[in-house]
Amino acid sequence: MIHFLMLLNRQGKTRLAKWYSPFTQKEKTRFSREIGNMILNRPQKLCNFLEWKSYKIIFKRYASLFFIVCADPTDNELLMLEIIHLFVETLDRHFVNVCELDLIFNFHKAYFILDELLMSGELQETSEKVILRIIEQQDRLQENVVEGNFAKIEI
Repeated sequence: MIHFLMLLNRQGKTRLAKWYSPFTQKEKTRFSREIGNMILNRPQKLCNFLEWKSYKIIFKRYASLFFIVCADPTDNELLMLEIIHLFVETLDRHFVNVCELDLIFNFHKAYFILDELLMSGELQETSEKVILRIIEQQDRLQENVVEGNFAKIEI
């Protein structure tokens, strides 16, 4: 089970965080700081897996962002890397060459994509095409509601 997923930039600022296990706000802040420091200070030639407390941290750097997953120690590390990669590919296809600014200004869409991919810390959908189709439907629905065209909604 995935306990949380975070996106950090190279300066250590959290750009997106989704928590699937109940932690207090104080714990979330402390965990973000600790994990961020561990990953940012880690040499690039070392592996992308860390043992931390009673969890396993799996991370991958794409451009200026670190995608970090905290999972159970019994979970498969390569599967977690594939989930990260699927999330990045889906973001990239939706935003067309995603960058940090896309995630800052359209964080709600990034959360929509993540919610279609993961549910309660478990992989929900593995097809990038299905996720993108659902997100496109949500975008059309949102546009129709803003324009007041309720009769034209097609799902």
